[in-house]
Amino acid sequence: MAEISDAEREDINLRLQGTMVSVTEVSFWFVRDVLSLEAILMHFLQHNWQNESDIVDLRQEVYLRVFEAAVQHGLPEHTKRFVLTTARNLLIDRVRREQVVPIDAVADVEAMTVAIDAPGPDRVVMAREELRRLQTALDRLPPRCREAIILAHIEGLSGQEIAQRMSISEATVSRHLSNGIDAFTDMLFGEPVDRTRKP
Repeated sequence: MAEISDAEREDINLRLQGTMVSVTEVSFWFVRDVLSLEAILMHFLQHNWQNESDIVDLRQEVYLRVFEAAVQHGLPEHTKRFVLTTARNLLIDRVRREQVVPIDAVADVEAMTVAIDAPGPDRVVMAREELRRLQTALDRLPPRCREAIILAHIEGLSGQEIAQRMSISEATVSRHLSNGIDAFTDMLFGEPVDRTRKP
């Protein structure tokens, strides 16, 4: 029978204790997903902690907390948010532990939260491109259809309110909305809507 290594034994013990992931799996995740965020983490710590001589130690403490939490509770769904939240909590713990809180020790606790939820540059570019596509498609709609769609889906008006604003009947509003959505969908996805097919 083959011998079990210490790492495998530790993995088995952790699994028996109810942990969903092994130390080996956490290690792979840590190297792949957490270490790739080092530049973001260092920027976050440098921006939010006054004493630069503490930054390297803070980074190591964040890494330790992230790794231990992943072993005990499983891998987080959003690694970046998890790492930056851990860093924020560490900074708050440090300030509390020091008892005398210098006003400039932490730049702005509220600003730290904003950095965690800020989308990455790739997501910003994708979102802007999607908005351009939507605006182009919206601009290509017939004027009355476009007006009805904007009033309904952007301003949130009811059919009756749209009818009053556009001085048309509610049936005509429904027709403009239906035709506009069909044309909009066709422009965005390139598939004409089959009006004869029943759902």
